[in-house]
Amino acid sequence: MMSFRANRLQEPIPMSIVQLIARIEEYKGRQQLYTQQSPQVLEALRHVAMIQSTESSNRIEGITIPAKKLEELMADKATPANRSEGEVTGYRDVLATIHASFPHIPVTPGTILQLHRDLYKFVASEGGHWKNADNTIEEVHPDGKRVVRFTPVSAALTPLAIDELCEYLQRHVRNQATTPLLLIPTFILDFLCIHPFRDGNGRMARLLTLLLLYQNGYEVGRYISLERIIEESKESYYDTLALSSRDWHDGWHTLYPWWEYFLGVMLSAYREFESRVGMVASGRGAKTALVRQMVERFVGDFTIAELAKLCPAVSRPMLRAVLEQMRAEGFVRCLGTGRSARWRKN
Repeated sequence: MMSFRANRLQEPIPMSIVQLIARIEEYKGRQQLYTQQSPQVLEALRHVAMIQSTESSNRIEGITIPAKKLEELMADKATPANRSEGEVTGYRDVLATIHASFPHIPVTPGTILQLHRDLYKFVASEGGHWKNADNTIEEVHPDGKRVVRFTPVSAALTPLAIDELCEYLQRHVRNQATTPLLLIPTFILDFLCIHPFRDGNGRMARLLTLLLLYQNGYEVGRYISLERIIEESKESYYDTLALSSRDWHDGWHTLYPWWEYFLGVMLSAYREFESRVGMVASGRGAKTALVRQMVERFVGDFTIAELAKLCPAVSRPMLRAVLEQMRAEGFVRCLGTGRSARWRKN
């Protein structure tokens, strides 16, 4: 709440941030056009984004499960068998709730507690309760040394801090004096500085980000996983949070680094959205380019099934044809035979 209490939103906005906002608004303006032209493609992208968002947001916090188990849980074909699977499944359900009901979910302390409870409904944990002991945000060095990066609001003051933060948000929404593209990251920064829960603060912040973006018409996160983009830039994510939270308790912090990072994530998502939908809609040559682009994104081995999820409007025969062409060119090689064969970039 210190960003609002200290009127950090009233500071002059650098031209670089103004330009980022303008570009995002241009993409947002074209968003409706794509949703009308390519509904089947968008449904496939939405399915992939749900999986990637659930996997990436948990993986940022060190929570990982095997890919096959993730697919089963996302398809509701399995029940969680351990804590990690329970946390992933909880995220899946909260994300689905936000996707389905975002216009009817007010951002209040009660709602935040309810979403946190649902995040942990498959885990024997204290989901749905504010922290009952003071906590710290720590950095773990390669040698195992732990260094405190930030000391959040005390447990005793947390309920009042969240009440104040939500009141500030609602007041700014009513007044419409601040663009949502700055209001939302400001709310999220203060939420993370309060750090209201014993566990799950990062994941709750990312879920609340999507909720607020959707409520303000920025729905690109439905089709392109913002959580995946954050994971891919995780070092910058933590660095900018650290920069913008410095002197937060005294109200002397600067929001600029965090704003710029947040807007950069949004811009990347919109660019990828238009690239993928545009390529799929514009013909065979564009589809070949899309397949090649998605192959370049793989870090390790991959299967045709995994590639198909990233190229939902491209047929399996065409995927195989492009891979064979890339193999002949020396870009990839096949590591086995049959439908489950894995591929690898050279």
